[in-house]
Amino acid sequence: MLRTAAAFLFWALAVCCAPQALGQNSATSSAPSLQSKKASSPVDQLIPWLLDEDRQLSGLAFSDVIFDATGKRVLTIDPKSETDRRVIKQISGVLDEVMKRMNATNSAIQRIPRINEVSSHFEDLLRELLNATPGLSCDFPHTTNDRVQRSGYPDLRLVDLETRRFFYLDPKLYATGSRDSSFRTFYFEPKIATNKVRDDAVHLIVGFEHEPRKDGQWKFTRWDLVDLAHFKVKLKAEFQGSNHDIYRPEAVVATSAK
Repeated sequence: MLRTAAAFLFWALAVCCAPQALGQNSATSSAPSLQSKKASSPVDQLIPWLLDEDRQLSGLAFSDVIFDATGKRVLTIDPKSETDRRVIKQISGVLDEVMKRMNATNSAIQRIPRINEVSSHFEDLLRELLNATPGLSCDFPHTTNDRVQRSGYPDLRLVDLETRRFFYLDPKLYATGSRDSSFRTFYFEPKIATNKVRDDAVHLIVGFEHEPRKDGQWKFTRWDLVDLAHFKVKLKAEFQGSNHDIYRPEAVVATSAK
């Protein structure tokens, strides 16, 4: 029996997209009745389940989603652990330094008008300072194909060299006054080839609050380190297609005169 709604979705999508399933459906010589189609097509089971958004797709434990998608456990910060206390203290010192440097008038980010383009600078500086901290090693996580990919969750992989305890860090920037906003600010896309969660690890959000840009300057006012062990997420179902999928020659029924 599947443990979570997320696990059911991964299974359903895999079945729906499996070539053998498509082959079986297309191999039917005569048009099936609606009843037989409903019984044989996994997608017809998936859609009603997706529509039941309130009950099935909200309040999913992020730890379950990670485990079902990657097989790796989300560990929690243990306040009684000497290792966790030490690493959190080391990270906190680095976050103070990051905010100090980013607020400096000669910081490279002060020349960037859009806050969305500032995030990568935080990732780079966090990686640099954490990697320079005695006893810690920090780098960009590698995918299952052993490639570095900057996009997607998580952004950084931190290792305590003494204990080999792993920490994933994901920096987020948010405007003053938006702390309680319900707009999406976090996403995780489960994929096999580009999966970057390859360790049992603590998962941390590093949130930096900033004021509106004033006189050509960004000012960051606080940071928070958030343990995602008890984080709840929801799923937004979306079916996608590209222009390549849309404008197939056999599908175009009319076009403008040349």
